[in-house]
Amino acid sequence: MLTFRRAGERGRALHGWLTSHHTFSFGDYYDPAQMGFGSLRVLNDDRVQPMSGFPPHPHRDMEILTYVLEGALAHEDSMGNGSTVRPGELRRMSAGTGVTHSEMNPSEKVPVHFLQIWIEPARRGLAPSYEQKAFPEGERRGRLRLLASPDGQQGSVTVHQDLRLSGGLFARGEVERHPIAPGRRAFVHLARGELRVNGELLREGDAVAVAREAELLLEGAGEGLAEVLVFDLS
Repeated sequence: MLTFRRAGERGRALHGWLTSHHTFSFGDYYDPAQMGFGSLRVLNDDRVQPMSGFPPHPHRDMEILTYVLEGALAHEDSMGNGSTVRPGELRRMSAGTGVTHSEMNPSEKVPVHFLQIWIEPARRGLAPSYEQKAFPEGERRGRLRLLASPDGQQGSVTVHQDLRLSGGLFARGEVERHPIAPGRRAFVHLARGELRVNGELLREGDAVAVAREAELLLEGAGEGLAEVLVFDLS
């Protein structure tokens, strides 16, 4: 069964320095029918203007993933970490018992476009931790590459939840089959481009929740590369 969440149906926040589209309820946007999908609680599509961003603020008991599509995002936190995330990289911050962090666009000219993803951890009260890894385009071209998993398989970042996140880049006609094990389901978010999922067309910002299906069939459908994230979860 495929349940679509089209880009235009998402919540939206306009703050001048920030334009954000919310796949699930977040901030001032509330829809009781859109409270997440399994342990996937937040999927925000954010664009932040130059020299702007999120000043220091606290979190706890949440796995926070950052996936940059264009530009760069500078991070600092109360654990002493400071880094910049760029396209092709994934950052994981486990807030655990509590952490304060900031996320800023360091460019004076170029906006940053990124996905902010929150995953509910399997257990509360974990020690805060941080991890960032790069995944070259060649490893994602025409296939799904594992980006995050509970055990850090294949060089992925480690998340404290029974969830596997994969990313891929597909040109028109490039095909990937992703099996879905019995009792599991998937959530597919198309970050940009056009992609067919089990024969149904997704465009930039669209998503689809997949349940009671044996596999995903992904096929590039547009003129440019389609960039997709696939969450495989219980």
